[in-house]
Amino acid sequence: MQEMIFRGVMPPVLTIVDEQGRLNRQGMANLLDKLVASAVDGLVILGSAGEFANAPKELRLEAAEFILDHVKGRKPVYVGVAAPGTADVIEYALHAQTHGASGLLIVNPYYARMSEDAIVNHYKLIAEKTNLPIMLYNFPAVSGQDLSPELVKRIALAVPSVIGVKDTVDCISHIREMIECVKSVRPDFRVIAGYDEYLFSALMLDGDGCIPATANFAPEITCGIWRAYHEGNYDLAIELHQKLCRILPVYRYSTPLHSAVKEAVLLTGTDISTAVLAPCIATSADGIAAIKRILQENDII
Repeated sequence: MQEMIFRGVMPPVLTIVDEQGRLNRQGMANLLDKLVASAVDGLVILGSAGEFANAPKELRLEAAEFILDHVKGRKPVYVGVAAPGTADVIEYALHAQTHGASGLLIVNPYYARMSEDAIVNHYKLIAEKTNLPIMLYNFPAVSGQDLSPELVKRIALAVPSVIGVKDTVDCISHIREMIECVKSVRPDFRVIAGYDEYLFSALMLDGDGCIPATANFAPEITCGIWRAYHEGNYDLAIELHQKLCRILPVYRYSTPLHSAVKEAVLLTGTDISTAVLAPCIATSADGIAAIKRILQENDII
């Protein structure tokens, strides 16, 4: 089982809330059941697409507990436990561990820029308090600080329970350098693409999977790329990769993408609330119509 941890296609699961910002348990269960029944290899919760940054602490804890209890081990569940301060991360991590998480996804400290020594110490302190495997989450566009391949290598050597990185950098060479640099000293280390369209390229470079938001509403595409690649059916993998790229414009219709992806989930037949947490706002009627056209033109609905 350990060899499958943080590997494959793992959607960043949306957090389903009502118009008052409370957890919508029925909608959350509907989405979870759809994903569990699909071919995805695990579920990543309370990451960027899970709106952790806009969620109050109570909602984060409630959502983590509800999701872990509902999934009940049917798929691995990896819990995002990001916070600017180490003490808060440890609190979220211990809560996730208590409720049966398979692993943790942890953004490097944000707002205040940290020295590399401080970042390494951050992960050391967290690892001392939990026995769960940890995946670094590198998203410099929002965290303000890149986890360079050399720094990730340093963390990987210093903290054995850090077993991978989600590399959300809009540059395939960053993923390539991450693979070359870190796997040279930790062959077991996972390098996961953060952007959907880099899944196929990452696999060709010896990467380990992807955390694609499109898998919330069209998991058959990225799961199909994964399966076709590993079966050596590269023509099918390329065909599905091209289809994936044609549906990515869905993301354009809300910034950040949470609302647009929720509308796509609803349009593809999963009964959820499409409410988002403030300060995010709902997708416009024109945007919803455009998302529907994209899905129809690509035979998603």
